[in-house]
Amino acid sequence: MTSDFFLVQKIRNGDELAGNQFVEKYYSLIYQYCFLHIRNKECAEDMTQETFVRFYEAILKDANIRKIKNYLYSIAGNILKNYYKKKKEILLDQLPETEKDNLTELEIRLDIERALDQLPEEIKEITILFFFQGLKQKEIAALLHIKLSLVKYRISKAKELLSKQLEVGRE
Repeated sequence: MTSDFFLVQKIRNGDELAGNQFVEKYYSLIYQYCFLHIRNKECAEDMTQETFVRFYEAILKDANIRKIKNYLYSIAGNILKNYYKKKKEILLDQLPETEKDNLTELEIRLDIERALDQLPEEIKEITILFFFQGLKQKEIAALLHIKLSLVKYRISKAKELLSKQLEVGRE
């Protein structure tokens, strides 16, 4: 039994402290996942909150959830899919506030974001989960309901495409 299991049981029993601990544990992961897809701070925050609302609704209905983190990613992924269905145009990037000293770091980040935007959607999804969220290949396969071999292929393809795009961007 994991600590997540016990947190969920406490949440089901109305323990607000357990609910806060759970959100603190996973909020930044889900926020980053949403932000990497849409790069809009407010939208990513809204999507993250919606993810937790849906999660709480599911556990209060006694849904049998085995892998909590995967379930959260699955909810967030569905929210993102609905967002893209409703909004077909691409949002403009909102740059974080930075000092002039961080200009090189910002340029590198923008290069990576542009390269990420160039990837086909199925490769982009795996790239975000693997490189930015730190999920293992098996976890990604289970989360996306695809074979492990396909995950491995898409990761290698992402490396290839990103290295080409980042080389072109530097020339």
